[in-house]
Amino acid sequence: MAKKKETVTEMTVEEKLKNLYQLQTMLSEIDKIRILRGELPLEVEDLEDEVEGLRTRINHTKEEMAELKAHINNLNGQIDEAVSKLRGYQDHINNVANNREYDLLNKEIEYQNLEVELCQKRIREANNDLRKKEEQLRQNEKSLDERSQDLDLKKNELDEIIAETKAEEEKLRERAKSLELAIEPRLLLAFKRIRKNSRNGLGIVYVQRDACGGCFAKIPPQRQLDVRMRKKVIVCEYCGRILIDAELAGVKPNEPLKEEKPKRRRLSSKKKTEDVPEAE
Repeated sequence: MAKKKETVTEMTVEEKLKNLYQLQTMLSEIDKIRILRGELPLEVEDLEDEVEGLRTRINHTKEEMAELKAHINNLNGQIDEAVSKLRGYQDHINNVANNREYDLLNKEIEYQNLEVELCQKRIREANNDLRKKEEQLRQNEKSLDERSQDLDLKKNELDEIIAETKAEEEKLRERAKSLELAIEPRLLLAFKRIRKNSRNGLGIVYVQRDACGGCFAKIPPQRQLDVRMRKKVIVCEYCGRILIDAELAGVKPNEPLKEEKPKRRRLSSKKKTEDVPEAE
């Protein structure tokens, strides 16, 4: 490990910048693979959460329905008990000894009748709630079925994309990891921080048409000269991205591009600005 650190620190700025730009190229390819997947991973995650939520809701509804059914059975039991008492009181009322006992039995009969009516009312309410729960259960089960089908489709679509790009992505990641070992840790950390904060994921860009390849802000001639000298790491004053000479990045400088423009005009005279190289 010590030998590796020594070789990294002994590298020239030119070599460090070249390695850093190669790393950016690999990471940009990985970003393209992620863009190819698009919003599918998030859609799959959202659908999984929705499906799980529906299952929880269905289980909760079933528990509530079971409680309602148990409550109805309990009320029916209370009615049976009250009816049994009523029969006993009605049989006994014909054999009372005095008016006081007759009045007491009448009150008991009245009370048990009220108890039966109350239980019947509660049963109607419980049955009404049960019907609502059953309807709610049907709707949730239908939604679960639809959402589950959508989830399966999205998962299959995502799996196909991942299968197509997985080998390429893993290869790029392995190459990127091995390349990171050849970059000074402090410079690598700064690059990752810049890349994380940039919207397009570019941490190092080459100078094109006297401007930064990331934010396209004009770069003073002296600063451009410093970049071409490759003696120290230069960053853009506006966006903070690391700047690299276009030639070192493997891109043809601006002068040769101007010579190629007439060739493109033969194909289409309207495409006058087609030769502007894309920002890496």
